[in-house]
Amino acid sequence: MAKSAGKLYGIGVGPGDPDLIPLKSVKILQKVDLIFAASSSKNNHSQAVNIAAPHIPESSRVIVLPFPMTKDMAAKKQAWEENAATIIAALEEGLHAAFLTLGDTMTYSTCGYIIQAVQALAPHIAIETIPGITSYQAAAATANTPLMEGEESLLILSGVQGGDNLRKHMNSAENVVFLKAYKNMDDIVASVEEAGLIENSYGIINCSLEDQEIVRDIRELQNRDPKYWTLIVAKKGHKTQLKQPA
Repeated sequence: MAKSAGKLYGIGVGPGDPDLIPLKSVKILQKVDLIFAASSSKNNHSQAVNIAAPHIPESSRVIVLPFPMTKDMAAKKQAWEENAATIIAALEEGLHAAFLTLGDTMTYSTCGYIIQAVQALAPHIAIETIPGITSYQAAAATANTPLMEGEESLLILSGVQGGDNLRKHMNSAENVVFLKAYKNMDDIVASVEEAGLIENSYGIINCSLEDQEIVRDIRELQNRDPKYWTLIVAKKGHKTQLKQPA
């Protein structure tokens, strides 16, 4: 009798603090046969594995898959498909596996691409996705400041291409989040100023980690070395009285 294929779990490990991983994800990590995660093709480092480590049994097998950090869509697609094929091969052996990703599984996530590739290559594979806490949710909690209130809206943007995404939607939302704000900081700050949000904005570096830092004036970020784990929240509402957490 042929083996039944295993199940794939997409797991968002949250913004950095291992205590912010959902309880359901912890339970899954303790029972799956394999754990996959992504790294740059230049190394085998996985921040997602580091975050989840306290919840991964010592006996678990962890496999880090390489993904190129490139704008070449053909190269990205090839990596998604090749890594999905590696995961599928394990699932076809009847093994159950988890794929770890930072933050939430469906928000600017490598996990989303992997799930789509697995669905395309092996539609019979069962997949269950568990949401994770995003960095901007954790940032708002750290600042004790609501992301939205009443009938307000929230605009979530990638900062990789600078501030042009905000310029396209200048009057679309009362609250704006820039994720991946580690590049083109000058232009991101300029766009926030143009939108009239600079006085009600703040940045958080390494959100929820031990070296977390709140930056009260995001213009200071223009004169600092960029940190990969940097996000910006800007609001049209009242001025936020930020304090470093105790």
